[in-house]
Amino acid sequence: MKSFSTIIRVRYAETDQMGVVHHGNYAQYLELARIEWMEQFGVSYKSMEDDGVMLPVYEMNFKYKRPAHFDDRLTIVTTLKEEPDIRIKFTYKIYRGEELLTIAETTLVFMEATTKKPIKCPPHILKAIGF
Repeated sequence: MKSFSTIIRVRYAETDQMGVVHHGNYAQYLELARIEWMEQFGVSYKSMEDDGVMLPVYEMNFKYKRPAHFDDRLTIVTTLKEEPDIRIKFTYKIYRGEELLTIAETTLVFMEATTKKPIKCPPHILKAIGF
């Protein structure tokens, strides 16, 4: 499936007293990477929401293999897991250089903003991401 790499630098505020990235920050890292993944295909979260389509997180899983620290430069490789329908699923691998630190998965649900009901992935998004 389609992958895209995002590079971030760990900020001091994202670490705990031991200098390790607090686990709560990883959800933000994935969100940043997912938004950049979509934007590479010309799909803007802002435009999607302006069109009345929301994409809330349904499920999120992490496997922490090694800690990340302040000032680390991390590469997040975001991969679409399968063709979207009502749900869109991504896998992520977070690296420091060649060292794999974290593996994660998210499942998000396409939702109509007004009714808050699930909908199928809009055709223009499917087309933009190559389906």
